[in-house]
Amino acid sequence: MDYIFSTLSNLLGQTAFAGLNVGNVAMIGVACFFLFLAVKKGYEPLLLVPISFGMLLVNIYPPIMEEGGLLNYFFKLDEWAILPCLIFLGVGAQTDFGPLIANPISFLLGAAAQFGIFAAYLGAMGLGFNDMAAAAIAIIGGADGPTSIYLANRLGQQDILGPIAVAAYSYMSLVPIIQPPIMKALTTKDERKIKMGQLRPVSKTERILFPIVVTIVVCMILPSTTPLVGMLMLGNLFKESGVVRQLTDTASNALMYIVVILLGTSVGATTSAEAFLNWTTIKIVGLGLVAFAFGTAAGVLFGKLMCKLTHGKINPLIGSAGVSAVPMAARVSQKVGADEDPTNFLLMHAMGPNVAGVIGTAVAAGVFMAMFGVK
Repeated sequence: MDYIFSTLSNLLGQTAFAGLNVGNVAMIGVACFFLFLAVKKGYEPLLLVPISFGMLLVNIYPPIMEEGGLLNYFFKLDEWAILPCLIFLGVGAQTDFGPLIANPISFLLGAAAQFGIFAAYLGAMGLGFNDMAAAAIAIIGGADGPTSIYLANRLGQQDILGPIAVAAYSYMSLVPIIQPPIMKALTTKDERKIKMGQLRPVSKTERILFPIVVTIVVCMILPSTTPLVGMLMLGNLFKESGVVRQLTDTASNALMYIVVILLGTSVGATTSAEAFLNWTTIKIVGLGLVAFAFGTAAGVLFGKLMCKLTHGKINPLIGSAGVSAVPMAARVSQKVGADEDPTNFLLMHAMGPNVAGVIGTAVAAGVFMAMFGVK
């Protein structure tokens, strides 16, 4: 009988229930909520499903993220900046820079939306974070998960990488909820109804030259951005050259989705209860929201300025797409405009600032690395 009780006791001790605490239960609840948003509401499911499932796994079985654990090996690829750069390769292969080339003023709208990053940097410093930690947190305002992960690693902020990455990807997913109230509060009905003229056709030569010229200009000025910007533009050159369709298909489909699985689950697995449920995380998530809100507002306000300067030819709503949540932010611009006038089609116009925001966030990360002498 003692043998039976001893065996049963050992078996019970090996279950996850034995080590479960209140924090783990809370994080499992958060993971299930994120899964609900992804599956039921459709909020960026390609990102949110693997992230939330990684969160679920690590709070059931913490050793999966410890040395020798499966997701720990995945996370090494994040720390070495391999996965963020491969994501940029895939994004480049999927992205049409035509609207940006056709309307170069979109660069300014994309740049304006990066204001939130630098506002959050000052806010983080004010809350007691050191300068490098503040920079890593502030980049959340660009709504660009890969860049957030890349910068946090380059600045040596691995201890807060989990909250930063989860906040960045969460805000990317919640763009349709966060942005519209800000956009409507800062614009009038008449401004939201503005219809923009058709974009000019972009030649194949322009499309091919664009990634080459951007790589030369940006990487010469900020060499530390080369891994991100270089991979983004390489992927786009695959697409626009038309001579390497196999590489384009691989980068934009199979490779992209493999990397999303590895990166998403490993990022989610950094959110163990011990690492995530603390005041530092709460401050990071709050600062990320402030950065994202400020970036959206700055883009819209600069759009209003451009509207005035062009005598009503630019709809301010497209300025909100300057955050680099591609293409979700551009779709939100389209939806808010269509809510006022169903015949108003802003999507292609909003894609200009949207893809400019991808470049802008990478440049902002490069500026921070240059500030701190990181090469």
